[in-house]
Amino acid sequence: MLIYGIDPGYTGAIAIYTTKRKELIVHDMPIHKGANGKTLINLHQLLQDLTNVGKQECLAVLERVSAMPGQGVTSTFRFGQGFGHLEMGIAASGLPLKYIQPQQWKRYFGLTKDKNQSRELAMERFPDNADLFKRKKDDGRAEAALIALYGAEKLI
Repeated sequence: MLIYGIDPGYTGAIAIYTTKRKELIVHDMPIHKGANGKTLINLHQLLQDLTNVGKQECLAVLERVSAMPGQGVTSTFRFGQGFGHLEMGIAASGLPLKYIQPQQWKRYFGLTKDKNQSRELAMERFPDNADLFKRKKDDGRAEAALIALYGAEKLI
């Protein structure tokens, strides 16, 4: 079974975990610059990253996030727009979808809000892929991988 773990946001990622072979593929959130110079999700690449080419049994696990206190109106709108793009990409790919609160999967793994903890745990749980999580900015990759692992261990 394929589990798509998705950490939303422009610095997020999509991790695809194969439960039988315990293999992991990670894609950074596909982004590009729009006409006004703003970062946008590359919808065509997103759809490609979410396509289940082998038509295997699968599940998408999307972290259900919300606006943060103190976030501006424009950034809140842009974040919500990106989240909607992810939902539509999942739907267009025909992937079954489950939402997970950040607190749920982090509590399961004994994590706090510290993104470095997520990176360290991802390196521990996916030693063959540890290079994917070694930089501080790889926290989105690590969290997507752990969301996929949570899906494999708790949701199926």
